[in-house]
Amino acid sequence: MGSRRTPSSVDATVDTTRQEHPGRAATERRRARIVAVFPEEVVYAADLGPDRLILGRTPDVPGSPPLTNATVSRLHVAIEWDAQLGTYLAADLGSRNGSWVDGVALEEGWHRLSPGSVLRVGGTLFVCEGGHLYQEPDSTEVSRHAVPGEALSVRRLRREIARAAPDLSPALIIGETGTGKEQIAREVHRLSGRRGEFVAVNCATLGEQLIESQLFGHLKGSFTGATSDQPGLFAAAEGGTLFLDEIGELPLELQPKLLRAIQEREIRRVGATKSEKVDTRIVAATHRSLAERVTRGEFRQDLYGRLTLWQIQAPAVRERRVDVLRWIRLLHRLWAAERGLAEPATLELHADAAETLVSASWAENLRGIHRFVHEIARRKDTEPLRREALPSWIRS
Repeated sequence: MGSRRTPSSVDATVDTTRQEHPGRAATERRRARIVAVFPEEVVYAADLGPDRLILGRTPDVPGSPPLTNATVSRLHVAIEWDAQLGTYLAADLGSRNGSWVDGVALEEGWHRLSPGSVLRVGGTLFVCEGGHLYQEPDSTEVSRHAVPGEALSVRRLRREIARAAPDLSPALIIGETGTGKEQIAREVHRLSGRRGEFVAVNCATLGEQLIESQLFGHLKGSFTGATSDQPGLFAAAEGGTLFLDEIGELPLELQPKLLRAIQEREIRRVGATKSEKVDTRIVAATHRSLAERVTRGEFRQDLYGRLTLWQIQAPAVRERRVDVLRWIRLLHRLWAAERGLAEPATLELHADAAETLVSASWAENLRGIHRFVHEIARRKDTEPLRREALPSWIRS
C-alpha cells in the first residue's frame, strides 16, 4: 500500500482556505451519515460528526470503525467538516486502489461530499445521506412490505405516514411520477382503521364531460345516457378512503364542489335537489407543484389549504440511493417468483456497474428500476455484470 498522504489542498471546485480542524469550530453542522451499499456483505454506517472520520481497514482513530474489505487500504479516505464552506470534504490518503466521489477521482486535495454523493473506496460503495433527523425513531407501525427501505428519506416517509393515518383530515402525497404514491395512500388507509373500501381514481383519466357524475353520482334521467341511478366514487368509498391521484388535473370549475364535500362531508348527485351525508376521507396525490398552480389561478387556494392539512413527501429514487441495490435484488427475486422460477439466476454486479446503478438519475423512479430488472433478468452470463453491459439509458 502507498504511504499515507496528509491532504493539504482543496480541489478547485471548493476553495483554497480551510481551518486545520474545521469540524471542531462548526456550530451549525449539517447532519449526515455514510452507509455502505456494495458489496452486499459489507455492513457499515457511520455518522459524520465534528471529528475527522477515517475509512480504512485499521484506522486506529476514535469514532472510525474498521472497514473490512480486501479492496480497502489500511488508511484509505478521510472525511471532515469544513465550517467556512458549510460542507463535508473527502480526501484520499494515498490508497492502493483509489477513491472517487460521484465518479470523480480523489487525487490531490479535498473534494465536496454532499448529501446524495456516491463515494467509492476501492471496490466498496458508500452513499452520503443528510438533511433528515436520523436520530428520530423509525415508525414500527408502517409495513416494511408497503414502504420498504432504510434510507433516511424513507424513514421520514414512514414517520409521516404514521402521523397522518389515524386522522380524519385530508392528506396530500407529493412526489414525482413512479415514486409509489398510490402504495403510500393504501398504507395510510390501512393504518387509519377505517372499515370502508379504498377507492382509487386518477383525475387525469376522468371523462371531462362526466367527471362530476363520476365523483358524486347522478340520478336517472339527469342527462342524456343516464339510464339509472349511480352512486359515484364518493359513495363507493363510504366509511373508507377515496384516493384522488393527480389532483392537480381536476377542472377548476369542479374544485368548489370537492371543497364542499370535504368541509361539509356531504355531496349532491347530478340531478338531485338535496345533498346527502358521506363519511369519506380524501387522500390526494400530485407530481405537480399545487402552490405554483394556485399562483397561476389554476387551483383554488382554499382547496389547496384543505388538502395540505397533512403533507406526505414521497422521495425520488435519487433521494433514496441507499436502497437502490436492495430494490434491484428484491425485484429480481419477485420477477423470478412471478414466472415460477424456483431459483432465479444470481445477479452479480461488478463495482463499476453497482456505482453506475446507485448514481443513476432514475428519471422514471421505481418504474425505471422495474424496467431495468425486466431487461437484465433473463441474462445467462454468470459473470458479474459490468458497466458496459448495462442498458444505454442507464449509462447515459
